[in-house]
Amino acid sequence: MKAVICKKYGSPEVLKLMEVEKPSPKDNEVCVKIHATAVTNSDIFIRSSKLPFPIIIPFRLMIGFFKPRKSIIGLVFSGEIESIGENTKRFKPGDKVYGLTGFNLGTYAEYMCMKENDSKKGSISFKPDNISHEEATMVAYGGILAFQYLEKGKIEKGQKVLIYGASGTTGTIAVQIAKQLGAEVTGVCSTSNLEMVKKLGADFVMDYTKQNEIPEGVNYDFMLDAVGKAKTSKLKKAGKKALSPKAKYISIDDGDLKLDSERLNEIKEYVESGYIKPVLDKCYKLEEIVEAHRYVEKGHKKGGVAITVI
Repeated sequence: MKAVICKKYGSPEVLKLMEVEKPSPKDNEVCVKIHATAVTNSDIFIRSSKLPFPIIIPFRLMIGFFKPRKSIIGLVFSGEIESIGENTKRFKPGDKVYGLTGFNLGTYAEYMCMKENDSKKGSISFKPDNISHEEATMVAYGGILAFQYLEKGKIEKGQKVLIYGASGTTGTIAVQIAKQLGAEVTGVCSTSNLEMVKKLGADFVMDYTKQNEIPEGVNYDFMLDAVGKAKTSKLKKAGKKALSPKAKYISIDDGDLKLDSERLNEIKEYVESGYIKPVLDKCYKLEEIVEAHRYVEKGHKKGGVAITVI
């Protein structure tokens, strides 16, 4: 089978398309024929290992100190069950599925095996019927992150919510979820993405490239940092200062990603009901993975970037 191999940390050029042996599922595993994966910010960090000290030390202990422990990286997928192990119960061949692989990685390939039950090595569930495989990778990654960290804010109807990084994979979904919860949403993004964030439902938008301050007298009940603490601006700092006394600031860096198939089921329901619409910026072929990484690394994508595998 074809797979993208990453044998060392570095620039996008370290990624090489190669022929490798197709995996076979163990008794408690399923083999997924991957139709689409995505280039996420997590993939960029894993490939480049560009993280600030001291975060880089525990990161490399988990992923690989001198090189990636898993040579096939990638952590989000959408596809179909190709075969199953003897002890699997949830799925059968032909089922359309989507999910994440956690520390197991391995989605930059035509086939991948994983356990059908949740663990740090992944979670898998039935794919939403009304979107493409490429779009499903957007809601798997962005949806899991958005739900997990918005929940920490305990958002109530009528509260004012500030989403910094509202145009990314997580931010675009967070805007839609916060609106469904009845919040007044302000989205922060760059100039070219303001109109898109408005169309997603944001009540107000702010351009971090042109604005340094929050409007006078405005206070927020919750702030979600959907880009991570490494990226900052004068407007982000002003947003933190504009939080009400009992308000919370939560970053997607605050804690490990919780892999949960029940959460994937919930996201599926939101998507099929029309409450969440994935935003797909660009789609590349597997052999264009280097170009896709270059594009995502620039930091200007709208929503997510998918990779068509099969």
